[in-house]
Amino acid sequence: MLQIKNFFITGLCFIPQLFFAQYTDDINSNRPGETMSAFSVGKSVIQAEIGFYGISQKHDLQNYTANGFGTDLTLRWGLFLEKLELIADIQYQSEEFTTPFTSFKKNDFRQTILGAKYLIYDPFKNYKKDVNIYSYKENKRFDWHQLIPAISVFAGANFVFEDNPYAYGSNTLNFSSAESGISPKVMLITQNHFGDGRWVLVSNIIADYITTDYSGYGYVVTLTHGFNSTWSGFIENQGYKSDLYSDAILRGGAAYLLSANMQIDASISSNFKNTPSVLYGGVGFSWRYDTKYKEQQMQFGKEKKSKSKKSKDEKIKEEDQKNIDYQEQERKRKSKYE
Repeated sequence: MLQIKNFFITGLCFIPQLFFAQYTDDINSNRPGETMSAFSVGKSVIQAEIGFYGISQKHDLQNYTANGFGTDLTLRWGLFLEKLELIADIQYQSEEFTTPFTSFKKNDFRQTILGAKYLIYDPFKNYKKDVNIYSYKENKRFDWHQLIPAISVFAGANFVFEDNPYAYGSNTLNFSSAESGISPKVMLITQNHFGDGRWVLVSNIIADYITTDYSGYGYVVTLTHGFNSTWSGFIENQGYKSDLYSDAILRGGAAYLLSANMQIDASISSNFKNTPSVLYGGVGFSWRYDTKYKEQQMQFGKEKKSKSKKSKDEKIKEEDQKNIDYQEQERKRKSKYE
């Protein structure tokens, strides 16, 4: 397994990367990475991102191996404001554990999160890069404005159920939650766009299960790049630390754009330790419903066009009225001398 992991980690260095960005012409999916982007899907847009994965673990100290599978579903809804997004993130996992003395199964919700994300700063708003028509070199010079990130905040709640073996991010063999509970989760999100927009750096700083005895802190950093109109890839590093589980994970993969509103993806992940060693890979699908958004845009466009036409008609009418008044004044002036 270590040979597979070493080959995988080396191979990640050669995988090309992906960019997706508030409402865009093509779907803006967080998959297949684990970072949450700073921008929302767009007002009135609904998006579903689902994945299926297999997982293999081996723990040298607790002397067990585990193999299983899981599914994760993220629902995103742009509501009320262009900058606001409601999010539901649900993950279910099932594994079979084998020790020298026994074997047993674990299956439950690995996480259930409900929350909202809000964009508090957009460096691209009201910004337009100056173009020097006389100097090609000046236009190709590094734009320092790219170093200013878009900034969003996420606030939500973890829902933990009684007797859940995956509660609080646990990776301990015999742990399970004693009772149900709800605990806060907050996140700071930054996003930078580099070069021609194909390179994007996204980072998440996370405080999880706040107010509980098992609170944890983590980060996720993702570098993405789109290398043509349909194919893309990414590389990602994730770290997490709590009293129940600490780890660092390297992840990479690719995505393919089926249409403006559909995307498929694949990824593989591995950590750097043997307590336990973890290797998992999966595939996913993202779908966007943006009909209502487009209808609103079309309606707005018609209203704008209608107002513009009305204004033009009024100008013609006023001009005709001026001509009529002038002719009437001229007749009155002539009648004085006749």
